[in-house]
Amino acid sequence: MRFSKKKQSTILWVEAFGFSIIILLSWFTEIVHIPHLVFGQDFVPNWQRAVLRTAIILLVWAWVHAATARLLKRLHHLEQFLQVCAWCRKVCHEEQWLTMEKYFDSKFSTPTSHGMCPDCAKRLESEEHTHHTTSTGHFGNASRKA
Repeated sequence: MRFSKKKQSTILWVEAFGFSIIILLSWFTEIVHIPHLVFGQDFVPNWQRAVLRTAIILLVWAWVHAATARLLKRLHHLEQFLQVCAWCRKVCHEEQWLTMEKYFDSKFSTPTSHGMCPDCAKRLESEEHTHHTTSTGHFGNASRKA
């Protein structure tokens, strides 16, 4: 599953909304006197406790937000890599494994052709030269079929 920038932003907004709800519930508890209503405790308003609780929640939210943003950024970075099978060289595109040719045709509408890079050409030439030398008498007369 690939995360777009919009999805990342949505995740961070949902996270912020959740922490906002926690802060609102914290203040709601102080305003409505829930401990007094539920447990019958004496009502003593303690606004310092509410402010301290809010500050702690904001610090936790800032840390969680920074960690989540960093992880989403890293995830987005890693998703930019093109997955290529190490064995058959197929490319993963939208959860399907396509040949290189089909991938380039579907992704870029670019026709492909085959060629050979200079390094592979040199290696092939060297292998052919070695094969030709060993089969034509370097180690004696080679039998030829007529």
